[in-house]
Formats: sequence, C-alpha cells, structure tokens
Amino acid sequence: MNDKQQVEVAGRRLAIGNLDKILYPATETTKGEVLHYYATVAPVLLPQLAHRPVTRIRWPEGVGGISFFEKNLPSGAPDWLDRVTFASSGSRGGGDSVTYPLVDDLAGLTYLANLASLEFHVPQWRVQDGDAVNPDRLVVDLDPGAPAGLPECAELALLVRERLADRGYDRTVPVTSGSKGLQVYAALPGSATSDEVRDDMRTLAQELTKAQPERVVWKMTTSLRKGKILLDWSQNTAAKTTICPYSMRGKDRPTVAAPRTWEEMEQGAGAPDTLRQLDITEVMDRLDDLGDLMASLTET
Repeated sequence: MNDKQQVEVAGRRLAIGNLDKILYPATETTKGEVLHYYATVAPVLLPQLAHRPVTRIRWPEGVGGISFFEKNLPSGAPDWLDRVTFASSGSRGGGDSVTYPLVDDLAGLTYLANLASLEFHVPQWRVQDGDAVNPDRLVVDLDPGAPAGLPECAELALLVRERLADRGYDRTVPVTSGSKGLQVYAALPGSATSDEVRDDMRTLAQELTKAQPERVVWKMTTSLRKGKILLDWSQNTAAKTTICPYSMRGKDRPTVAAPRTWEEMEQGAGAPDTLRQLDITEVMDRLDDLGDLMASLTET
C-alpha cells in the first residue's frame, strides 16, 4: 500500500507510508516491521543516539537496491527535529558545513526510519551546547579477514578486554556488529580528547599485533589481513563514526549491531557455530530476558 497514514508518535504528527514494502527480500521483512523494531528498541537505542550527530545509510528500494550515506538533515525535515551544524570534515574544504540530526526521541527516530534509514552511525563523542565534547566512550572494532570469523573475533575480544582493564577501563561491552565482526566498547571519564583516545587504542592494537602477529593486524592494508583480524583503533577519530548499538544493518538478513554478554564471548571463542550475528526478532526477545546490556557504560 502506498497511501500515507497520519500517526502520532511521542506527541508529534507524522506521515508514514509503504508499510507493506519489502525492504529485506531474503526474509520478506517489510518497512512496517522495521518501524516496529525501532519502536520496540527505542528505550535502549535512544540513549546510544542521544546528543550524538547521526549519519544514516538509506535503502529506499530495500537492501537489494541502491544505498547512500546521508549526513545532512533530509530536505523537508520537520522543524521540531533537533539538529547541530559542524564544519565539514570532507576533503573538499572551502568552508563547507554539515547539519546533522540529533535523535533524542521516538518521533525523530521514526521520522528517519520511515525514510528507509536502516543504519544509524554515530561518533563516540556527544554534543553539549552546540559544541563537541570529549568522548564518553571508546570503541575497538574487530574486523576479520576470511577465513577468520566471529569465533576468532571473540577470542581477541577477551584479550582486548584484559588490555583495556589494564588501562583502567573496567566497564566494557562486546557488540556483534550485524555484519562480519564485533566491537568492544568501554566507558570513558571524559577527560581525554578523541585524538588521545585514538592514539592510545593504536598503541593497544600495536601491542596485540606484536604479541600475536599470526592472528592480529593493526594496519589497514588489505593484503595483510587474510586470515587475521584487523584491530581497528581509528574509529575513535573525532571525524569517524561507528554503527550504533541496536541499529539494524543493511545486509541480506535484518541483522542488528547487538550488545552481547562476556559469557557469550567466552563460549564462542574459537568455537564454530556457537556465536553468530543476531536479527531483529532475536534482539527484541533478548531485551525481555537480559535488559539493556549497554546500560553499564552509562552507570555512575
């Protein structure tokens, strides 16, 4: 059905449509199901998006069609959708700027998801009074090169957790990315700049590469990565973004960047078929059983 419907979301009137449109052909997952997922996980997703400029990847015709990154606020965005403007970090220069949406409530999330924004990417820092502040968390991205996969990533994640604890970062959460690998997040006190965090994580990656050169690589060079895991420290750079925990992914299946327990990492380390990427149904079910696994990063 192409008819738009007027709905009230978080006190805002929104026009949504094409709810029966299939966005994931392999699983026949519809736009309506995507909107339902985002409404269901909003209580745990919104704290991860809040006060962070949001970059989206949109699939207007579904995951089998063309996709594109979108940083700027969409044309026609409602006035009530919060926003922030920063100078562009792109290579064109010339004083360009980008106006990002700030997604702090279900209405803003629904508005963007209705535009087939399946993926939400954010930096590790937040906006305060219109300015970027020091990051409140760090992320280490574990990206496997075939034939390495999630079991190998889980093994390395356990080592990353140990190295982070040695640096005083005790609150950590693993997140299977919904793609190939996983991320490890750690809470920060906010005293270090993005550059300082990036440099420290580069040192950590170099340390692990030196200790286990047969399975870890810290350089981005593609030719070095076969059968190894890239420990990507660079996503702590202020200009870079990472898939937001609880965001969907634009893959064949409606997978999710899903927070996991460290027990799952221990069970899945080196064990084929034990650990896998989770889809929207599994993540919604896990919320009922496990609650918000990312909450430990914001506890005081």
